[in-house]
Amino acid sequence: MSQTENNAIAPKLKVAYFQQDIIWEDPQANYKLVEQTFDKLEEPVDVMVVPETFSTGFSDNMAAMAESPQGPTYQFAVHMAQKHNALFIGTWTVKDQSKTQEGKTVVFNRLHWVCPDGSYGYYDKGHTFRVSSEAKQLERGTERKIFEWRGWRIKPAVCYDLRFPKWLRNGNPLDYDLMILCANWPASRSAAWDTLIRARAIENLCYVVGVNRVGIDATAIPYDGHCAAIDFKGVEINACEPNKQQLLVATLDHEKLQRFRQRWPFNLDFD
Repeated sequence: MSQTENNAIAPKLKVAYFQQDIIWEDPQANYKLVEQTFDKLEEPVDVMVVPETFSTGFSDNMAAMAESPQGPTYQFAVHMAQKHNALFIGTWTVKDQSKTQEGKTVVFNRLHWVCPDGSYGYYDKGHTFRVSSEAKQLERGTERKIFEWRGWRIKPAVCYDLRFPKWLRNGNPLDYDLMILCANWPASRSAAWDTLIRARAIENLCYVVGVNRVGIDATAIPYDGHCAAIDFKGVEINACEPNKQQLLVATLDHEKLQRFRQRWPFNLDFD
């Protein structure tokens, strides 16, 4: 299971991100929606990102709907990665047969990065959401991860992780360039979302792409999106319109990032 593509650093990384109105507990309908949306891209991209639990929604049935590690959602992700020659990033729930707890197979909310050749890596959500059934159904991940794609070092994160800066802290020397966050973050807390994705970019001297859903789920929780790409100064590169299903492409510049880090080496004073 390969987790990286170790080529020379791409000077610019094009990240396509989808502010999706997830169709509740209907994977096939969500596959169709995602594929049709990314097929509208007018230019090649390097990375495609969809929200947390993009194939089902953030449901009370997430554990029951969990798949095997190379189940249908993984197969769809491979199809998308091959079709666009790009990395596909999203989360879905997985039954990990290699891990058990009290004799039962453990289920994770697992973020996957899937390559065009079918190889993949994953990060298990480190902070399951306490104020929901997720924390009761799913196991927390315990390993922080970084992977490489086209020379860029990428930090994966999922939704509630955003509130925990120590968990997401960049190293010294800096060990990642881009944080990609997949979320189902409700509209009632959108001010926190806007603040925190900027804070994580500023404090970690990195780009952040935060990808959230829109629409109202089957439990009547509204989501307004606020998907955005943020640069290392906390400045918005681009952002989706609130409450609108939308696909955007953000172009990230590696040279600008390095120049900023050299001019302002704040990481040398990290606590």
